Amino acid sequence: MPVTIPNPTGSYPSISALAEAFQDGSLTPSDVVQAHLQRIEKLDSTLGSFQAVYAEDALAAAGAADEAIASGHRVGPFHGIPFALKDIFEVESRVTTCGSWAMQDRISLHSGPIVHRLIAAGGILLGKTKTVECALGGWGTNQRMGTPLNPWDLSHPRVPGGSSAGSGVAVAAGLSVCATGTDTGGSVRLPAAFCGLTGLKTSKACLPTAGIMPLSHSLDTPGPMTRSVMDTALMLAVMQGCESWRIEYDLEHHTGLFNKFLDGVSGLKFGVLDDYERKNCSVDILASYDDAVNRLLALGAEIEVFTTPERYVDLAAANGAITIYEGYGYHKDFYDDPQAPMDEDVRKRMLTGRGLTPASQVERLAAQLQCQTRFDIALKGFDALLTPTITDTAPLLSEIDQDISPGHFTRPFNYLDMCALSMPTLPAADQLPTSLQIVARAGQESLVLRIGAALERTFEVPAYPDFSALLD
Repeated sequence: MPVTIPNPTGSYPSISALAEAFQDGSLTPSDVVQAHLQRIEKLDSTLGSFQAVYAEDALAAAGAADEAIASGHRVGPFHGIPFALKDIFEVESRVTTCGSWAMQDRISLHSGPIVHRLIAAGGILLGKTKTVECALGGWGTNQRMGTPLNPWDLSHPRVPGGSSAGSGVAVAAGLSVCATGTDTGGSVRLPAAFCGLTGLKTSKACLPTAGIMPLSHSLDTPGPMTRSVMDTALMLAVMQGCESWRIEYDLEHHTGLFNKFLDGVSGLKFGVLDDYERKNCSVDILASYDDAVNRLLALGAEIEVFTTPERYVDLAAANGAITIYEGYGYHKDFYDDPQAPMDEDVRKRMLTGRGLTPASQVERLAAQLQCQTRFDIALKGFDALLTPTITDTAPLLSEIDQDISPGHFTRPFNYLDMCALSMPTLPAADQLPTSLQIVARAGQESLVLRIGAALERTFEVPAYPDFSALLD
Protein backbone atom coordinates (compact mmCIF):
# COMPACT_ATOMS: atom_id res chain seq x y z
CA MET A 1 0.00 0.00 0.00
CA PRO A 2 1.23 3.53 -0.66
CA VAL A 3 2.51 5.35 2.40
CA THR A 4 0.83 8.75 2.81
CA ILE A 5 0.17 11.28 5.51
CA PRO A 6 -3.46 10.55 6.46
CA ASN A 7 -4.91 14.01 5.84
CA PRO A 8 -5.74 16.41 3.01
CA THR A 9 -2.20 17.79 2.93
CA GLY A 10 -0.96 14.54 1.38
CA SER A 11 2.66 13.37 1.57
CA TYR A 12 4.08 16.90 1.48
CA PRO A 13 2.38 18.76 4.33
CA SER A 14 3.41 22.27 5.33
CA ILE A 15 4.26 23.32 8.86
CA SER A 16 1.23 25.62 9.00
CA ALA A 17 -1.16 22.95 7.66
CA LEU A 18 0.06 20.45 10.21
CA ALA A 19 -0.16 22.99 13.03
CA GLU A 20 -3.79 23.67 12.11
CA ALA A 21 -4.57 19.95 11.88
CA PHE A 22 -3.01 19.32 15.30
CA GLN A 23 -5.10 22.14 16.78
CA ASP A 24 -8.43 20.97 15.39
CA GLY A 25 -7.70 17.34 16.24
CA SER A 26 -7.92 16.01 12.68
CA LEU A 27 -4.32 14.79 13.04
CA THR A 28 -1.91 14.01 15.83
CA PRO A 29 1.88 14.33 15.82
CA SER A 30 2.02 10.53 16.17
CA ASP A 31 0.06 10.13 12.93
CA VAL A 32 2.51 12.34 11.10
CA VAL A 33 5.70 10.97 12.64
CA GLN A 34 4.63 7.38 11.98
CA ALA A 35 3.83 8.23 8.36
CA HIS A 36 7.21 9.90 7.88
CA LEU A 37 9.06 6.97 9.45
CA GLN A 38 7.19 4.58 7.17
CA ARG A 39 8.07 6.72 4.18
CA ILE A 40 11.72 6.78 5.25
CA GLU A 41 11.65 2.99 5.53
CA LYS A 42 10.13 2.67 2.06
CA LEU A 43 12.22 5.24 0.21
CA ASP A 44 15.48 5.95 1.91
CA SER A 45 17.13 2.66 1.05
CA THR A 46 17.01 4.06 -2.50
CA LEU A 47 17.53 7.76 -1.76
CA GLY A 48 20.13 7.51 1.01
CA SER A 49 19.35 10.87 2.59
CA PHE A 50 19.58 9.94 6.29
CA GLN A 51 22.78 9.21 8.16
CA ALA A 52 20.81 8.08 11.23
CA VAL A 53 17.10 7.74 12.02
CA TYR A 54 15.93 8.11 15.62
CA ALA A 55 12.65 6.24 15.20
CA GLU A 56 12.10 5.17 18.83
CA ASP A 57 12.82 8.60 20.28
CA ALA A 58 10.75 10.34 17.59
CA LEU A 59 7.73 8.16 18.35
CA ALA A 60 8.11 8.79 22.06
CA ALA A 61 8.34 12.55 21.49
CA ALA A 62 5.30 12.40 19.20
CA GLY A 63 3.29 10.60 21.88
CA ALA A 64 4.21 13.27 24.41
CA ALA A 65 3.20 15.96 21.90
CA ASP A 66 -0.16 14.22 21.36
CA GLU A 67 -0.90 14.40 25.07
CA ALA A 68 0.32 17.97 25.49
CA ILE A 69 -1.73 19.31 22.58
CA ALA A 70 -4.83 17.33 23.58
CA SER A 71 -4.62 18.68 27.13
CA GLY A 72 -4.32 22.30 26.00
CA HIS A 73 -0.58 22.63 26.44
CA ARG A 74 0.34 23.26 22.84
CA VAL A 75 3.64 25.16 22.68
CA GLY A 76 3.16 26.86 19.32
CA PRO A 77 3.10 26.31 15.55
CA PHE A 78 6.20 24.09 15.54
CA HIS A 79 4.85 21.72 18.20
CA GLY A 80 4.77 18.17 16.81
CA ILE A 81 6.53 19.03 13.52
CA PRO A 82 9.00 16.36 12.30
CA PHE A 83 12.36 17.82 11.29
CA ALA A 84 15.85 16.59 10.44
CA LEU A 85 19.33 17.92 11.19
CA LYS A 86 22.31 18.04 8.89
CA ASP A 87 24.91 15.76 10.45
CA ILE A 88 27.18 18.57 11.55
CA PHE A 89 24.72 19.80 14.20
CA GLU A 90 25.70 18.49 17.62
CA VAL A 91 23.03 16.57 19.55
CA GLU A 92 23.93 15.50 23.05
CA SER A 93 24.78 11.76 23.30
CA ARG A 94 24.33 11.26 19.55
CA VAL A 95 26.97 10.61 16.91
CA THR A 96 27.95 13.58 14.78
CA THR A 97 30.08 12.36 11.88
CA CYS A 98 30.45 15.57 9.85
CA GLY A 99 30.08 13.23 6.88
CA SER A 100 33.36 11.50 7.66
CA TRP A 101 34.05 7.79 8.01
CA ALA A 102 36.86 8.77 10.37
CA MET A 103 34.35 10.36 12.78
CA GLN A 104 31.60 7.74 12.66
CA ASP A 105 32.01 6.96 16.37
CA ARG A 106 32.27 10.58 17.55
CA ILE A 107 29.69 11.25 20.31
CA SER A 108 28.51 14.81 20.87
CA LEU A 109 28.75 16.04 24.45
CA HIS A 110 26.27 18.90 24.11
CA SER A 111 23.48 20.10 21.83
CA GLY A 112 23.89 23.52 20.26
CA PRO A 113 21.48 26.44 20.68
CA ILE A 114 19.65 25.92 17.39
CA VAL A 115 18.95 22.29 18.27
CA HIS A 116 17.74 23.35 21.72
CA ARG A 117 15.43 25.95 20.15
CA LEU A 118 13.89 23.54 17.64
CA ILE A 119 13.19 20.95 20.33
CA ALA A 120 11.99 23.52 22.89
CA ALA A 121 9.48 24.72 20.29
CA GLY A 122 8.07 21.19 20.20
CA GLY A 123 9.83 19.96 17.08
CA ILE A 124 10.34 16.20 16.74
CA LEU A 125 13.79 15.17 15.57
CA LEU A 126 13.58 12.33 13.03
CA GLY A 127 17.34 11.96 12.62
CA LYS A 128 20.54 13.25 11.02
CA THR A 129 20.95 13.74 7.27
CA LYS A 130 24.01 13.08 5.15
CA THR A 131 26.49 15.77 4.25
CA VAL A 132 29.55 16.21 2.11
CA GLU A 133 32.55 15.38 4.29
CA CYS A 134 33.36 18.31 6.57
CA ALA A 135 30.75 20.30 4.61
CA LEU A 136 33.29 21.09 1.86
CA GLY A 137 31.63 20.57 -1.50
CA GLY A 138 28.77 21.94 -3.59
CA TRP A 139 27.79 18.87 -5.60
CA GLY A 140 26.66 16.81 -2.59
CA THR A 141 28.84 13.76 -3.13
CA ASN A 142 30.41 11.58 -0.45
CA GLN A 143 32.71 8.72 -1.47
CA ARG A 144 32.69 6.82 1.83
CA MET A 145 29.38 7.63 3.53
CA GLY A 146 27.23 7.59 0.40
CA THR A 147 25.81 10.22 -1.94
CA PRO A 148 22.07 10.89 -1.62
CA LEU A 149 20.11 10.44 -4.84
CA ASN A 150 18.40 13.48 -6.30
CA PRO A 151 14.72 12.47 -6.07
CA TRP A 152 13.76 14.12 -9.36
CA ASP A 153 15.44 11.42 -11.46
CA LEU A 154 15.42 7.91 -10.02
CA SER A 155 16.66 6.33 -13.26
CA HIS A 156 19.76 8.45 -13.81
CA PRO A 157 21.69 9.42 -10.66
CA ARG A 158 22.02 13.20 -10.47
CA VAL A 159 23.71 15.48 -7.97
CA PRO A 160 21.60 16.45 -4.97
CA GLY A 161 23.63 19.59 -4.29
CA GLY A 162 25.81 20.11 -1.27
CA SER A 163 26.98 20.20 1.22
CA SER A 164 23.54 19.83 2.89
CA ALA A 165 22.72 17.03 0.46
CA GLY A 166 20.75 14.72 2.74
CA SER A 167 18.60 17.57 4.07
CA GLY A 168 17.70 18.62 0.54
CA VAL A 169 16.78 15.10 -0.56
CA ALA A 170 14.87 14.27 2.64
CA VAL A 171 12.65 17.35 2.45
CA ALA A 172 12.14 17.12 -1.32
CA ALA A 173 11.13 13.47 -1.00
CA GLY A 174 8.68 14.06 1.83
CA LEU A 175 10.78 12.19 4.36
CA SER A 176 10.85 15.23 6.64
CA VAL A 177 8.72 18.35 6.79
CA CYS A 178 11.80 20.55 7.05
CA ALA A 179 15.50 20.33 7.87
CA THR A 180 18.52 22.36 8.81
CA GLY A 181 21.46 23.07 6.59
CA THR A 182 24.57 25.22 6.76
CA ASP A 183 25.81 27.55 4.06
CA THR A 184 29.46 28.59 3.66
CA GLY A 185 29.39 28.99 -0.11
CA GLY A 186 25.96 27.75 -1.09
CA SER A 187 25.43 24.62 0.98
CA VAL A 188 21.80 25.44 1.79
CA ARG A 189 20.91 27.10 -1.51
CA LEU A 190 22.51 24.58 -3.88
CA PRO A 191 20.67 21.47 -2.60
CA ALA A 192 17.50 23.57 -2.36
CA ALA A 193 17.95 24.58 -6.00
CA PHE A 194 18.84 21.14 -7.37
CA CYS A 195 16.04 19.47 -5.37
CA GLY A 196 13.25 22.01 -5.91
CA LEU A 197 13.09 23.50 -2.39
CA THR A 198 13.18 26.83 -0.62
CA GLY A 199 16.36 27.47 1.34
CA LEU A 200 17.62 30.53 3.19
CA LYS A 201 21.23 31.65 3.51
CA THR A 202 21.15 33.90 6.56
CA SER A 203 23.46 36.81 7.17
CA LYS A 204 26.34 36.15 9.53
CA ALA A 205 24.80 37.72 12.64
CA CYS A 206 21.37 36.14 12.20
CA LEU A 207 21.90 32.72 13.81
CA PRO A 208 24.44 31.20 16.22
CA THR A 209 26.96 28.65 14.96
CA ALA A 210 27.79 27.23 18.40
CA GLY A 211 27.19 23.50 18.45
CA ILE A 212 27.78 23.18 14.70
CA MET A 213 31.02 21.60 13.51
CA PRO A 214 32.92 24.44 11.79
CA LEU A 215 34.29 24.71 8.29
CA SER A 216 34.90 28.47 8.11
CA HIS A 217 34.13 30.61 11.15
CA SER A 218 34.23 33.71 8.94
CA LEU A 219 31.61 32.41 6.52
CA ASP A 220 29.52 29.57 8.04
CA THR A 221 25.81 30.34 8.36
CA PRO A 222 23.04 27.93 9.43
CA GLY A 223 19.69 28.07 7.66
CA PRO A 224 16.32 26.38 7.13
CA MET A 225 15.36 24.15 4.20
CA THR A 226 11.64 23.71 3.51
CA ARG A 227 9.04 23.35 0.75
CA SER A 228 7.63 26.90 0.89
CA VAL A 229 8.56 30.45 1.77
CA MET A 230 6.12 30.52 4.71
CA ASP A 231 7.63 27.35 6.17
CA THR A 232 11.09 28.87 5.75
CA ALA A 233 10.00 31.95 7.69
CA LEU A 234 8.40 29.83 10.42
CA MET A 235 11.45 27.64 10.82
CA LEU A 236 13.77 30.64 10.81
CA ALA A 237 11.77 32.25 13.62
CA VAL A 238 12.17 29.09 15.69
CA MET A 239 15.90 28.86 14.91
CA GLN A 240 16.31 32.49 15.97
CA GLY A 241 14.91 31.61 19.37
CA CYS A 242 11.71 33.62 19.06
CA GLU A 243 9.26 32.45 21.71
CA SER A 244 6.48 30.28 20.33
CA TRP A 245 3.68 32.54 21.55
CA ARG A 246 5.39 35.42 19.80
CA ILE A 247 5.69 33.50 16.51
CA GLU A 248 1.96 32.78 16.70
CA TYR A 249 1.20 36.43 17.43
CA ASP A 250 3.46 37.64 14.61
CA LEU A 251 1.81 35.24 12.17
CA GLU A 252 -1.64 36.49 13.09
CA HIS A 253 -0.78 40.18 13.15
CA HIS A 254 1.92 40.25 10.43
CA THR A 255 4.53 41.62 12.78
CA GLY A 256 8.13 40.64 13.55
CA LEU A 257 9.62 38.44 10.86
CA PHE A 258 6.25 38.41 9.06
CA ASN A 259 5.99 42.19 8.89
CA LYS A 260 4.87 43.14 5.36
CA PHE A 261 4.93 39.42 4.43
CA LEU A 262 1.78 39.92 2.35
CA ASP A 263 2.63 43.41 1.07
CA GLY A 264 3.96 42.28 -2.28
CA VAL A 265 6.76 43.95 -4.25
CA SER A 266 5.16 47.03 -5.77
CA GLY A 267 7.61 49.91 -5.63
CA LEU A 268 10.66 47.76 -4.86
CA LYS A 269 13.65 47.96 -7.19
CA PHE A 270 15.53 44.80 -8.16
CA GLY A 271 18.86 44.39 -9.92
CA VAL A 272 19.06 41.68 -12.60
CA LEU A 273 21.90 39.99 -14.47
CA ASP A 274 23.86 41.84 -17.10
CA ASP A 275 24.75 40.21 -20.41
CA TYR A 276 28.14 39.05 -19.12
CA GLU A 277 26.58 37.03 -16.30
CA ARG A 278 23.75 35.70 -18.44
CA LYS A 279 26.35 33.89 -20.57
CA ASN A 280 27.13 31.67 -17.57
CA CYS A 281 23.61 30.20 -17.58
CA SER A 282 22.00 27.41 -19.59
CA VAL A 283 19.00 28.04 -21.82
CA ASP A 284 16.65 26.38 -19.32
CA ILE A 285 17.95 28.41 -16.40
CA LEU A 286 17.64 31.68 -18.33
CA ALA A 287 14.09 30.82 -19.38
CA SER A 288 12.94 30.22 -15.81
CA TYR A 289 14.91 33.21 -14.54
CA ASP A 290 13.37 35.57 -17.09
CA ASP A 291 9.92 34.19 -16.30
CA ALA A 292 10.42 34.89 -12.58
CA VAL A 293 11.70 38.42 -13.26
CA ASN A 294 8.70 39.11 -15.50
CA ARG A 295 6.33 37.86 -12.80
CA LEU A 296 7.83 40.29 -10.32
CA LEU A 297 7.67 43.07 -12.92
CA ALA A 298 3.96 42.32 -13.39
CA LEU A 299 3.50 42.63 -9.61
CA GLY A 300 4.77 46.20 -9.72
CA ALA A 301 8.49 45.81 -9.09
CA GLU A 302 11.03 48.01 -10.87
CA ILE A 303 13.71 46.08 -12.75
CA GLU A 304 17.14 47.39 -13.72
CA VAL A 305 20.31 45.66 -14.91
CA PHE A 306 22.93 45.50 -12.15
CA THR A 307 26.61 45.18 -12.99
CA THR A 308 28.74 44.05 -10.07
CA PRO A 309 31.83 46.04 -9.01
CA GLU A 310 33.72 42.72 -9.12
CA ARG A 311 32.76 39.74 -11.24
CA TYR A 312 30.93 36.96 -9.44
CA VAL A 313 33.60 34.48 -10.50
CA ASP A 314 36.25 36.52 -8.65
CA LEU A 315 34.09 36.91 -5.55
CA ALA A 316 33.43 33.16 -5.58
CA ALA A 317 37.16 32.44 -5.75
CA ALA A 318 37.87 34.83 -2.88
CA ASN A 319 35.18 33.11 -0.81
CA GLY A 320 36.75 29.75 -1.58
CA ALA A 321 40.19 30.83 -0.43
CA ILE A 322 38.92 31.98 2.98
CA THR A 323 36.95 28.74 3.33
CA ILE A 324 39.91 26.53 2.51
CA TYR A 325 42.32 28.36 4.80
CA GLU A 326 39.99 28.09 7.79
CA GLY A 327 38.71 24.61 6.93
CA TYR A 328 42.23 23.22 6.70
CA GLY A 329 43.00 24.80 10.05
CA TYR A 330 40.13 22.91 11.67
CA HIS A 331 40.55 19.56 9.94
CA LYS A 332 44.21 19.26 8.88
CA ASP A 333 44.96 16.43 11.33
CA PHE A 334 42.61 14.19 9.35
CA TYR A 335 43.63 15.29 5.87
CA ASP A 336 47.37 15.42 6.48
CA ASP A 337 47.27 11.75 7.47
CA PRO A 338 47.42 9.72 4.22
CA GLN A 339 46.10 6.67 6.08
CA ALA A 340 42.98 8.41 7.38
CA PRO A 341 39.82 7.13 5.62
CA MET A 342 38.84 10.48 4.08
CA ASP A 343 36.88 11.35 0.94
CA GLU A 344 39.66 11.86 -1.60
CA ASP A 345 37.78 14.55 -3.50
CA VAL A 346 37.46 16.56 -0.30
CA ARG A 347 41.06 15.78 0.70
CA LYS A 348 42.28 17.25 -2.58
CA ARG A 349 40.34 20.46 -1.93
CA MET A 350 41.24 20.68 1.73
CA LEU A 351 44.97 20.19 1.22
CA THR A 352 45.19 23.29 -0.97
CA GLY A 353 45.01 25.09 2.37
CA ARG A 354 48.57 23.95 3.15
CA GLY A 355 49.97 26.71 0.99
CA LEU A 356 47.93 29.52 2.56
CA THR A 357 49.68 31.51 5.29
CA PRO A 358 48.25 33.48 8.23
CA ALA A 359 49.62 36.66 6.70
CA SER A 360 47.84 35.98 3.43
CA GLN A 361 44.61 35.34 5.35
CA VAL A 362 44.88 38.74 7.00
CA GLU A 363 45.15 40.24 3.52
CA ARG A 364 42.15 38.23 2.30
CA LEU A 365 39.96 39.40 5.18
CA ALA A 366 41.00 43.02 4.64
CA ALA A 367 40.19 42.71 0.94
CA GLN A 368 36.82 41.20 1.86
CA LEU A 369 35.88 44.24 3.94
CA GLN A 370 36.91 46.59 1.14
CA CYS A 371 34.89 44.59 -1.37
CA GLN A 372 31.83 44.63 0.89
CA THR A 373 32.06 48.43 1.05
CA ARG A 374 32.33 48.79 -2.74
CA PHE A 375 29.43 46.44 -3.27
CA ASP A 376 27.25 48.27 -0.76
CA ILE A 377 27.90 51.52 -2.61
CA ALA A 378 27.00 49.90 -5.93
CA LEU A 379 23.73 48.64 -4.40
CA LYS A 380 22.52 52.15 -3.62
CA GLY A 381 18.97 52.50 -4.91
CA PHE A 382 18.38 48.75 -5.17
CA ASP A 383 16.26 46.85 -2.66
CA ALA A 384 17.44 43.40 -3.75
CA LEU A 385 19.27 41.48 -6.45
CA LEU A 386 17.81 38.64 -8.51
CA THR A 387 20.06 35.90 -9.89
CA PRO A 388 19.60 32.25 -10.74
CA THR A 389 20.77 30.06 -7.87
CA ILE A 390 22.46 27.59 -10.23
CA THR A 391 23.87 27.93 -13.73
CA ASP A 392 22.27 24.67 -14.94
CA THR A 393 19.94 21.97 -13.69
CA ALA A 394 21.25 19.00 -11.70
CA PRO A 395 23.89 17.20 -13.79
CA LEU A 396 24.46 13.47 -13.81
CA LEU A 397 26.81 12.30 -11.08
CA SER A 398 28.94 10.66 -13.74
CA GLU A 399 29.51 13.97 -15.51
CA ILE A 400 30.55 16.38 -12.75
CA ASP A 401 34.01 17.85 -12.35
CA GLN A 402 34.98 17.88 -8.68
CA ASP A 403 37.50 20.65 -9.39
CA ILE A 404 34.72 23.05 -10.37
CA SER A 405 32.23 24.44 -7.84
CA PRO A 406 28.55 24.89 -8.78
CA GLY A 407 28.50 27.95 -6.48
CA HIS A 408 29.04 30.63 -9.12
CA PHE A 409 26.01 32.64 -7.94
CA THR A 410 25.99 31.51 -4.30
CA ARG A 411 29.56 31.90 -3.03
CA PRO A 412 29.74 35.65 -3.70
CA PHE A 413 27.02 36.43 -1.18
CA ASN A 414 28.70 34.55 1.64
CA TYR A 415 31.78 36.62 0.90
CA LEU A 416 29.71 39.81 0.92
CA ASP A 417 27.74 38.78 4.03
CA MET A 418 24.34 39.24 2.43
CA CYS A 419 21.22 37.15 2.99
CA ALA A 420 19.80 35.13 0.12
CA LEU A 421 16.67 33.08 -0.49
CA SER A 422 16.71 30.23 -3.00
CA MET A 423 13.27 29.21 -4.27
CA PRO A 424 11.85 27.03 -7.06
CA THR A 425 10.83 28.54 -10.38
CA LEU A 426 9.35 26.96 -13.51
CA PRO A 427 10.85 23.51 -14.19
CA ALA A 428 13.20 22.97 -17.09
CA ALA A 429 12.11 21.25 -20.30
CA ASP A 430 13.07 17.88 -18.80
CA GLN A 431 11.10 18.75 -15.62
CA LEU A 432 14.21 19.12 -13.44
CA PRO A 433 14.00 21.97 -10.89
CA THR A 434 15.27 25.47 -11.55
CA SER A 435 15.72 28.15 -8.92
CA LEU A 436 15.77 31.89 -8.32
CA GLN A 437 18.08 33.54 -5.78
CA ILE A 438 16.79 36.69 -4.06
CA VAL A 439 19.60 38.62 -2.36
CA ALA A 440 19.44 41.53 0.08
CA ARG A 441 21.72 43.29 2.53
CA ALA A 442 22.72 41.68 5.81
CA GLY A 443 19.89 41.61 8.33
CA GLN A 444 17.14 41.87 5.70
CA GLU A 445 15.94 38.27 5.87
CA SER A 446 12.36 39.48 6.23
CA LEU A 447 12.68 41.35 2.92
CA VAL A 448 13.87 38.37 0.87
CA LEU A 449 11.10 36.28 2.44
CA ARG A 450 8.53 38.94 1.53
CA ILE A 451 9.75 39.01 -2.08
CA GLY A 452 9.82 35.22 -2.26
CA ALA A 453 6.29 34.97 -0.85
CA ALA A 454 4.98 37.42 -3.45
CA LEU A 455 6.60 35.46 -6.27
CA GLU A 456 5.48 32.11 -4.86
CA ARG A 457 1.85 33.24 -4.93
CA THR A 458 2.05 33.62 -8.72
CA PHE A 459 2.77 29.93 -9.24
CA GLU A 460 0.24 27.12 -9.35
CA VAL A 461 0.36 24.13 -7.00
CA PRO A 462 4.01 22.98 -6.87
CA ALA A 463 5.12 19.71 -8.39
CA TYR A 464 6.81 16.99 -6.35
CA PRO A 465 8.95 13.97 -7.27
CA ASP A 466 7.05 10.84 -8.31
CA PHE A 467 7.66 7.82 -6.09
CA SER A 468 4.68 5.73 -7.15
CA ALA A 469 6.93 2.91 -8.39
CA LEU A 470 8.68 2.64 -5.04
CA LEU A 471 5.60 3.05 -2.85
CA ASP A 472 3.28 0.57 -4.61
